[in-house]
Amino acid sequence: MIRSVLLILFVSLVGGCASSGPYAPLCESARDTRRAQDLTQRAADLILTDTAKAESLLRDALTADLYHGPAHNNLGTIYLERGQLYEAASEFEWARRLMPGHPDPRLNLGLALERAGKIDAALDSYRTALDVYPGHLPSIQALARCQIRHGRTDDRTPAWLEEIAMRGDAQWREWARERSFGLPTD
Repeated sequence: MIRSVLLILFVSLVGGCASSGPYAPLCESARDTRRAQDLTQRAADLILTDTAKAESLLRDALTADLYHGPAHNNLGTIYLERGQLYEAASEFEWARRLMPGHPDPRLNLGLALERAGKIDAALDSYRTALDVYPGHLPSIQALARCQIRHGRTDDRTPAWLEEIAMRGDAQWREWARERSFGLPTD
C-alpha cells in the first residue's frame, strides 16, 4: 500500500516536469532560458508592427521558460494595448515577481490599474517602481500625471513636476511646466 502511494507520488512528480505549454511548471532542467530570451527579443522587434506574431513568439518564450520575466512583461503590454486589463495585470504581476529590481513591470501594472479605475493601487504601483529604481523618469511621469489627473497631489508632486520639467522630452517638459503653476512648493 505504501509502496503504491509512493509510486503514484513519484509518477505525478515526474509527470509534472514533463508537462508543456505556457504556465505549466517546468523542472529546472527543462527550462530553456536562452531560447526564451531569443524569442522575447524577436517579439520585441515585432511588437509595434505585428502584435499577433509577437504574441505567438512570447507564448513560445514562456513555453521555453515560464519564469522569463521580460516575456511576461511584453505579453502584458500587448494585452494592455488591447484593453485586456485583467490579463495585462496578471502578466505584469508575474513579471514584477520575476524581475524584482526592474521598474517596468511595476510601471506597466500601474498603467493597467489606472485604466481599470483602481487609482490608489495604481499610485502604489508607480511608487514601488520608484522604490526599486529611484529617479526612473517614466515612473515619475506616470505618478505625477496620475496624481494630477485624479486630484491626488501630495507634497512630492511639485518635486516630480520639477524633475519632469528638467529631464523629460519637450512634450513632457511643457506638460510639467503648465501644471506646476498653482501647486505648493513646500
